[in-house]
Amino acid sequence: MSDHDAAPHDAPQSTTAGSAPSGLRASLDDSRRRRRRGLLAGLGAVAAAALVGGGFWAGTAVGGSDAQAAGSASGSGERLSVTIAGSGESDLQDTVKTVAAEEGLDVTWVNFDDWTLPNSALVAGEVDANAFQHTAFLSAYNVANDTDLTPVFSTTITQWGVFSATLDSLDDLGRGDRIAIPDDASNGARALFILQAAGLIELGPDVGVYPTVDDVTGNDLDLEFVPIGATTIPTQFDDPSLDAVVVGTSYFDPTQEIDADDALYLDDSLSDESRPYVNAVVTRADDTDDEAWALLDEAYADPRVAEALEKESFGNTQLVEVSADDLRSTLAELETAAREITS
Repeated sequence: MSDHDAAPHDAPQSTTAGSAPSGLRASLDDSRRRRRRGLLAGLGAVAAAALVGGGFWAGTAVGGSDAQAAGSASGSGERLSVTIAGSGESDLQDTVKTVAAEEGLDVTWVNFDDWTLPNSALVAGEVDANAFQHTAFLSAYNVANDTDLTPVFSTTITQWGVFSATLDSLDDLGRGDRIAIPDDASNGARALFILQAAGLIELGPDVGVYPTVDDVTGNDLDLEFVPIGATTIPTQFDDPSLDAVVVGTSYFDPTQEIDADDALYLDDSLSDESRPYVNAVVTRADDTDDEAWALLDEAYADPRVAEALEKESFGNTQLVEVSADDLRSTLAELETAAREITS
């Protein structure tokens, strides 16, 4: 098993100044450079085309010409259409819909509040794909439900952190304080890795990728972990019974005016250890070769989508590009790990 294929067993580490960039961070820098070139080209400037190489992580592509070529390649010139399940209306969805329509792909978004519903709707054939989850969450769902949902291309990754409505520092945490973590297997594990990286707990040496609170071997402050649905954690952020929460930085409603600067600790979402948390467009295994996905992928790569995401998430969520093969390889490894836990 190569280094790129190895599933991460250690906690994500916080960003360290001066450290060598991960493949994902380097590719994101490439992505930003290409996005600037794409914007200039859209204004009529002449920009030289360049292919940027990479290892496991590949920079987010930017364009419009490739999407047009893909549209022409569909042959008849007839419009395609897809229905995609999501987890909440957003400017990002609206922008993807607008850009895709220009390239001959009509996108209809169907949003659900419950994170299990976009997958069950996809399995039932009610939608053609969904776009709301990372690979770790998908793997847990596939194993628990004996399904074969499959990623077709990567979209984004979100930075996570520890937040508190009452504390100014992790040093202010006291004995027996209560910390909310997500109640699902994949995000709950991510929260525990973050707490370990922050120096608050220790996990056993062989916990794999899905540790639970039972795998906590060191807890000097005797912290209590409160499982809550990940999407509802932000709404309970200022619950007086909670001293801190672990959640994605982009999960907070803009009206709460909470961003990465308010975190007591942030994970390094661009480290290679964060690979399981790359989000993707997912479909049924039998539909992965549908020609619509190439057009949708190009729509996500458009500079206008990057701008919408930047504005919507305040920079807390990044567009990233990971090959379908690598997404599926990671998924297979995570599913193996999940089956070992449940067997």
